[in-house]
Amino acid sequence: MKAIVAFEDGSYFIGRAFGAYTDARGEIVFNTSMSGYQEILTDPSYKGQIVLMTYPLIGNYGVNEQDFESRRPWVEGFIVKELTRHYSNYRATRDLSSFLNEYGIPGVEGVDTRAITKKIREKGSMRVYITTKDISPDKAVQIAREIPDIKGRDLVKQVTTEKPYLFREGIWNGKTYEKPTRWRYRVVVYDFGVKKNILRIMNSLGIETYVVPATTPYTEVLEMKPHGVFLANGPGDPEPVRYAIENVRNLIGKIPIFGICLGHQILSLALGGKSYKMKFGHRGANHPVKNLETGGVEITAQNHSFAIDINSVKGKAEITHVNLNDGTLEGIRDRSKFFFTVQYHPEDSPGPHDSIYLFKEFYRMLESF
Repeated sequence: MKAIVAFEDGSYFIGRAFGAYTDARGEIVFNTSMSGYQEILTDPSYKGQIVLMTYPLIGNYGVNEQDFESRRPWVEGFIVKELTRHYSNYRATRDLSSFLNEYGIPGVEGVDTRAITKKIREKGSMRVYITTKDISPDKAVQIAREIPDIKGRDLVKQVTTEKPYLFREGIWNGKTYEKPTRWRYRVVVYDFGVKKNILRIMNSLGIETYVVPATTPYTEVLEMKPHGVFLANGPGDPEPVRYAIENVRNLIGKIPIFGICLGHQILSLALGGKSYKMKFGHRGANHPVKNLETGGVEITAQNHSFAIDINSVKGKAEITHVNLNDGTLEGIRDRSKFFFTVQYHPEDSPGPHDSIYLFKEFYRMLESF
């Protein structure tokens, strides 16, 4: 079935539909990862976005039951150059197209993904409308222009958990996820869109993870008497998430805090920093980040549209990490107030393992506090 991919700038592409034969509206972004599409699809940080994969062949190892990063896929739509329908992997249980169809997510293949990537790099992320309806491309463009901008919207409330819960899975051992039984510390996890592998790594270190809704008041968190607080990743613009910023502002200095991605941005705003929307963001598994404390370079997985102005946090926290591609802020710390954050994803799901040491740093912070 034919699918139209219409851009707000008036351009459009015609491709072949797969997944669910339905419409999608969102901000288009590209991801440069060669693999890990299931983890990308199920990352809540992609809520509100249509994801284009720059690697030309996607779907060759199918979809399995173990690599979910949350309870469901969150992307609005999915665009690839070529879809593999005949997968091959011992863990796979279904193909990618049927997986997307099950969750009502449309996919498009057969379009020039290189041309679209170049367009995004030159013009920035844009609003896009995907449809299989029998309408004119001009009509589809008009609909794309009416899609609300992602800036200024609170998307966290759409992906956070409704009720608190204990998460008890450990890391993958090649056959199954381990079941830790011994706990040294307990951490409250603010769920702004948390990925499961973050929780698994902490559990494997002996840090029990208790996940709470994003709107949980800081007073309730302190009443739980945890050893620390973790600020999760999540979708969209951090500035509208005022309730989280206020809660974190009241937790700083009272308890150890570790934040990743949106969690990094929220803590930075709580310190008085300023955020801004990037032209096309960072997404992929090969972004070089320099650790200013060690001088080492980490290859990192990233997924964010917004960043913190590095000058806005100088004097409020120590700058620990910077992006070597564009010099943007990638990490901050305050040893006296027991917090540190990074903009990237150290949980390697998908992605390299260079930054997994940060979870051990959190463990040591809990010990020293």
